[in-house]
Amino acid sequence: MDLKADALLLRAADYGENDKMVTLLTADRGKIGAAMKGVRKAGAKLRFAAQPFCFAEYVLAFRNGRYTVTQASLHDGFYDLRTHLGALYAAACVTEACDLFSRENMAAGALLVCAVEALERIERDPERPDPPLVKFLTETATLAGYPITAGRCPSCGKKLVGRRYFDMAAGTFTCADCAVGVPASASTFEAIREAGGGKAEGEGAGADGYRRALRLLKAYLSFQADVPLSALGEYLKL
Repeated sequence: MDLKADALLLRAADYGENDKMVTLLTADRGKIGAAMKGVRKAGAKLRFAAQPFCFAEYVLAFRNGRYTVTQASLHDGFYDLRTHLGALYAAACVTEACDLFSRENMAAGALLVCAVEALERIERDPERPDPPLVKFLTETATLAGYPITAGRCPSCGKKLVGRRYFDMAAGTFTCADCAVGVPASASTFEAIREAGGGKAEGEGAGADGYRRALRLLKAYLSFQADVPLSALGEYLKL
């Protein structure tokens, strides 16, 4: 029986002489592994659907215990991401996180929407990929069961000013007096706060705050979920 689903291509690997094996993120079935036959040939009809970051309606046939992509209708190929190195690496962070925090036969509609929206924002402003990437990773942390709170100190209830600390176990920022966790700058706090839809306080996050927030998110998600986030590590080296 054929399966038709909107899906984001997370990764692809060469298989045989002309085929690829792909991993797709779907809303209702989570990750699906599928074969794409002949797509490495010049002029292959479905060549576009095996490219990184492809968001399309895929039609998959299930035969002999595995799926094969038989048709695809493009929604967005995000081709402009390839014209800017930083945007390309940021987009790779998005698909890697989707791959790490999804599994087969899970409801992943919210994650799929977050990922596509993040790719759209990164493509729209390729010179500033950090803010949409912070927003995406913060949302992904919440969907994975590791929400981050950027509000008053949970220990004493005071408004956070000056130096903050971040509690890796609880996903919360604490004040300097309570000092639970690792040191975190005010700009890091502001970046996380803004990503969650909160109003900026003081001077806001700034470019440095978003970069610091990405480092914190990498450490936090690695701590909570024991995932490497290798693409994010490479992105932070740029």
